[in-house]
Amino acid sequence: MQTNIVAEKSPSRQIQIQKQPSTDLLSGIEIGLLTGCQDRPYAFGLAMALIAKGVHLDIIGSDEIDSPELHATPNLRFLNFRGSQRNNTSFGQKLSKLLVYYAKVIRYTARSQPKMLHILWNNKFEVFDRTLLMLYYKAQGKRVVLTAHNVNQAKRDAKDSLLNRITLKIQYRLCDHIFVHTQKMKNELCEDFDVPEGAVTVIRHPINDAFPDTDLSPSEAKQKLGLREDQKAILYFGRLRPYKGIEYLLAAFRQLVERHSDYRLIIAGEPKKGSEPYLHEIRETLEKDFKPSQIISRMQFIPDADMELYLKAADVLVLPYKDIFQSGVLFLAYSYGLPVVATDVGSFREEIVEGETGFLCRPGDVADLASKLEMYFASDLYSGLRTRRAEIKEYARRVHSWDAVADLTLKAYEQSLRS
Repeated sequence: MQTNIVAEKSPSRQIQIQKQPSTDLLSGIEIGLLTGCQDRPYAFGLAMALIAKGVHLDIIGSDEIDSPELHATPNLRFLNFRGSQRNNTSFGQKLSKLLVYYAKVIRYTARSQPKMLHILWNNKFEVFDRTLLMLYYKAQGKRVVLTAHNVNQAKRDAKDSLLNRITLKIQYRLCDHIFVHTQKMKNELCEDFDVPEGAVTVIRHPINDAFPDTDLSPSEAKQKLGLREDQKAILYFGRLRPYKGIEYLLAAFRQLVERHSDYRLIIAGEPKKGSEPYLHEIRETLEKDFKPSQIISRMQFIPDADMELYLKAADVLVLPYKDIFQSGVLFLAYSYGLPVVATDVGSFREEIVEGETGFLCRPGDVADLASKLEMYFASDLYSGLRTRRAEIKEYARRVHSWDAVADLTLKAYEQSLRS
């Protein structure tokens, strides 16, 4: 029997958000939002949600962050300090532009009205950002809050070092407040870096709603990619990096196409710089083990306007990650009503309602991943996907809303300003 996910599956999945009443302190509060010139969807979603609560924002970014809405929204000022970040410029030009960017950030900090800076991401020189730049912010009398999307990314990528841990600890201890996306992340922050529990707020990762969602139907999207309506489309979407376990997905897909002639795999995403050997292995596997008709490979930058094409053409998204705390791609899929099959790592078990928004498999287990994909395509979730997409979208809007994020963020701002 189909369960409607608009109603929570169990008490453990229920969350209650109590909106904080406006206070004189927060009325018209001014914030400098430091984006690190990356992750436009998160910066955009947070900015629009805070503006709706009456916050005045300065957004510091680049062409990558820019969008028309940032120039037409009252109480929002977009400061393009970095310009273009194209890869076809020389190292000297990139370095010069980066130094100019840092100079502008330093000058902005000294002259700007906002008493609080919210760091979404650090910039290129992590050691400088975590130490000297943080000390400069504090010397200028600024309150600093930080969104830690990864508590220790180098540890996840097997590149941890003493210098990395020391500089992380300095930044975390200099922050007035830190946001993380899972309780597991908060535990690591407090245990490994001695951050007081009261200085950390867990905010469930919000949905990704910064990309176009037109009238394009799943059938039309499949047709545009050269897929038939009856073909079962499996999607990998996102940057190509070793920790994401794409090799396990390819091995599982190899098993699937031996048993099913109607399965197709779409790989869409930009290779991460520094992952060239890994990318070479993936391409070799694609050429050696599969027919061209079985794979749609788009290992390249995917423009914002094309996001919905892949997410609507697919019947399921696969996240075969080896290790992660949380993934924005999961919530991007939810925003288009796409079910997800993911490995049981990080907080995926907390975010995927099995049988209703997707399924979980054991990490690094090729046979289990193949089995769960077959289970999905035999389930009511797949057979009723046309209607279930709307239910998944509604579930994401309710449980992972930007409005709830803005409320918790404002509460932390108030706490920091009153301390």
